[in-house]
Amino acid sequence: MAELTRRTLFGSTAGLAAGIGLIAPALGATAPMAPSGQEPGALRGSVADGKVTLPPLHQASEQNGEAPNPMPPGKRLGVAVVGLGALALENIIPGFGEAKSVRLTALVSGEPDKARIVAAQYGVPEKNLYSYADFDRIRDNPDIDIVYIVLPNAMHAEFTIRAAKAGKHVLCEKPMAATVAEAQSMVDACKQANVRLMIAYRLQYTPEHRTVIDLARSKAFGKVRMIEAVNGQNDAANGQWRQIKAMAGGGSLPDVGLYCLNAFRYITGEEPVEITAQMTHPANDPRFQQVEDIAMFTLRFPSGIVASGTSAYSFHESRFLRVHAETGWFGLDPAFGYDNLTLGINRKAGKASSMDSRRFTPKSQFAQEMDAFAASLHAGEEPHTPGAEGLQDMKIMAAIYQAAAGGGIVKLPLVTGLDTTRGPWPKALGPFVPA
Repeated sequence: MAELTRRTLFGSTAGLAAGIGLIAPALGATAPMAPSGQEPGALRGSVADGKVTLPPLHQASEQNGEAPNPMPPGKRLGVAVVGLGALALENIIPGFGEAKSVRLTALVSGEPDKARIVAAQYGVPEKNLYSYADFDRIRDNPDIDIVYIVLPNAMHAEFTIRAAKAGKHVLCEKPMAATVAEAQSMVDACKQANVRLMIAYRLQYTPEHRTVIDLARSKAFGKVRMIEAVNGQNDAANGQWRQIKAMAGGGSLPDVGLYCLNAFRYITGEEPVEITAQMTHPANDPRFQQVEDIAMFTLRFPSGIVASGTSAYSFHESRFLRVHAETGWFGLDPAFGYDNLTLGINRKAGKASSMDSRRFTPKSQFAQEMDAFAASLHAGEEPHTPGAEGLQDMKIMAAIYQAAAGGGIVKLPLVTGLDTTRGPWPKALGPFVPA
């Protein structure tokens, strides 16, 4: 046999074959292969109950994905999106691309040209385009199971009630309405029509916030003593509807402060018994002629936990949540945005202080909430965040405004039990707390 050198090994076909012959045993090329030349069957996955399961490609110490297993299109619930503003176009409608149990089937808009363009982009047939005036015709469209309302707050009640009368289930953006009375009318209308109402508290369905809930409820670091949250942004002075009280119901509190308030409630599972608050209305700023800028509020819960929240429309984006417990603190920063939510945990580690950071696989929060609603509907159960959840937040915000207006300490009725305004966690989504 000729001596193997770089030239003889790679310079000819014979040399290359000889080289491979020497190298292959070292690489384990003699391992048995399936007759077809593919991997063994066990490595190609399995099918059971209509789902594909794939074997892990990495050790347990690494992240392993899983097949998404969406429902076939014909079995997904059809959704009509009402309102084609920034939230709908930038986040909700793109979220259907990740959704497993719903599909976009109709659009409702006051601007027909915009609706036709968006319909063409996402394959919605023109027969499923509606104006606000002819919205009630959705009653006769079997392609629509759910109406997702993405309108200014003061329009939520009207379109929820009209959707309920048309026999359609309702997913409504937060805040639920502009007033407590409107929110109550939405609950009553859906109950009377025997349709489900879910408020789009998207963060309650994310693994990041579910992990915070679990750390608090399990007392992983002892009893929770205090929770603090800030959710603020610097809005343009362009007269947008959020700066008009008749359309928004308020300023930063119902828009972004609501996230802090709702987080305090779902982390503890409790309802507050006392509230104090302050608000600012900068006199020379056109943004705050009708609504508040900064809202600062403190809630005290029956267990003794106190929570401090701040919202604003006039400072650079800041969105964090921190839970202070006896032997450590944990929270999210950012906490309330649409992506990049990051969990941090601080505790004692020997003679040092340990800071852990966890990031979860990015997923559309809107896909997760819509799939959760679909799972509840398929199971015939109340949604996890039903109308009662939104109504309670509306009542608490009314108390915050009362306290800020000079009401001092505003007391609320004692509510016993945990999660009294929430429905069950949809079993189809797997365990409530991510593994």
